[in-house]
Amino acid sequence: MQGGLEFIRTMGAARLAAMGAVGVGLIGFFAFVILQLSSETMVPLYTDLDFEDSGAVVRQIEQRGIPYELRHEGATVLVPESKVLRLRMDLASEGLPTGGGVGYEIFDRGDTLGATSFVQNINHLRALEGELSRTIKELDRVSAARVHLVIPERRLFSQDTVSPSASIVVKTRGSLDPAQIRAIRHLVASAVEGLIPMRVAIVDDTGRLLADGSGEADPGSATALDDRRRAMEQQMRLQVENIVGSIVGPDRVRVQVAAELHHNRITETTDQYDPEGRVIRSSQLREESTQSKDAGAGEATVGNELPGAEAGGAAGGASENVETTEEITNYEISRTSKTEIIEPGSVKRLSVAVVVDGIYTQADDGSITYAPRAQDQLDRIAALVRSSIGYDVDRGDTVEIANLRFAAAPQSLPLQENDSLLPTFTKGDIMRFAELGVLFLLGLLVLMFVARPLVRRILAPDATGSAIGTALVTAEADGTAAPADGEAATPQLTGPPGLDAQAAQLPGPPTFDALDLAEQMSEVQAASLRKVGEMIEQNPNEAVAIIRNWIHEPAT
Repeated sequence: MQGGLEFIRTMGAARLAAMGAVGVGLIGFFAFVILQLSSETMVPLYTDLDFEDSGAVVRQIEQRGIPYELRHEGATVLVPESKVLRLRMDLASEGLPTGGGVGYEIFDRGDTLGATSFVQNINHLRALEGELSRTIKELDRVSAARVHLVIPERRLFSQDTVSPSASIVVKTRGSLDPAQIRAIRHLVASAVEGLIPMRVAIVDDTGRLLADGSGEADPGSATALDDRRRAMEQQMRLQVENIVGSIVGPDRVRVQVAAELHHNRITETTDQYDPEGRVIRSSQLREESTQSKDAGAGEATVGNELPGAEAGGAAGGASENVETTEEITNYEISRTSKTEIIEPGSVKRLSVAVVVDGIYTQADDGSITYAPRAQDQLDRIAALVRSSIGYDVDRGDTVEIANLRFAAAPQSLPLQENDSLLPTFTKGDIMRFAELGVLFLLGLLVLMFVARPLVRRILAPDATGSAIGTALVTAEADGTAAPADGEAATPQLTGPPGLDAQAAQLPGPPTFDALDLAEQMSEVQAASLRKVGEMIEQNPNEAVAIIRNWIHEPAT
């Protein structure tokens, strides 16, 4: 303890203050690094908020005393990761975020008692539009939606009715397929009384018409056929790209499909008769019988009563008996009648063009070489394409497979069997590792280039102490050298830098007698002692420290 206290006293106030400043700075720096490492990760609570929703969310967060951050001009709100789920549930119970519109909560206000019917109808329309916008926004590929409804007013004693209509503007992530567009139209139509899906128009944020809303339900219209053709081409293109991309690589294939559809409605009626399939329809049987008898004598007949008739001419004549049978049978022949209506939109002809890239190999020196694919592999790819599109020779379908080198080489080659898969990290993990690496490097630089030089400079003895030590050593030394070859030696003086310079300037002949030499040496030593005394008086602490070090040094 005594040694430590003496060391602190010998350091002086200036050095202690400097060491304290360096210590405080290092403590503050490492405290900041530790806080950054131990602080909880901030994750997005909501993104793409408008100013109204962002302000309402921030007010609720501040009331709960939760730290938060705002980014992207307030559109994104970040909170600690451990509180994001609970906070979302709490805000959802408060009806936040509203999605930039107002829903049925507009009727929760207390000022609706004195509202007129017109205001109530407007509020109902606003609420319905807001609720539909929120529902459409919940879809995966829809980031924002805005709905406008036109609901005609019902008039008394009016026979003409106008059906409602709706227009929707959506902001999408990617593109919507026809099935999703139909789903949005049916969703809106089911929520509005009297609205049919064909009266719903949909436009995306780029101004592209997704559904016209003209009310035409005819599947043979030009617009419906164009939509059907595009959907069919897109579906077939995706099918071919998936099956071929799994062989040559997802970025090494290009597919184009051209579909030609029938635009005419055809009605066919067919009657077929089967002669082997007979059925009795009706049957008729007719029988006739005729009988004749012998003419007796004296029989009164017409022939006997005629003038000139021979008497007894008919006597002895015989009668004739005739029987006739007639049968008529009607048969019904089997008949099949078929009426077939072919609606427009059936496939008339398909044309598919597929371009595949070649094979790339990487040498040991890192160079990449290109080689075309074998013809048998192209034939197998063509067979797969024909099977996937429903190839029909009678229909005149064509499939072309070409192997050409793409202008852009692949960014990375496929993994070989001996290649090892690296662990996958999320974007948040990579950013966290980068942050830790930067903080570690910054701490190392501060220790090496800031703290270490400052500590060494504080602990190193100053120039004054070094000069006192050198002067004390010089005062103990005699400073004379033995003469050589019988000649008197020239005095060699050792002392502080200033004393050495003064001794070097002393004049004297090359040889001195003993008396003159002693006088000169005594004067030099006296001057050195006076100089050392002045330095000790000016810096007593340094002188005491040096003498104490000498005392504790082992004897040699």
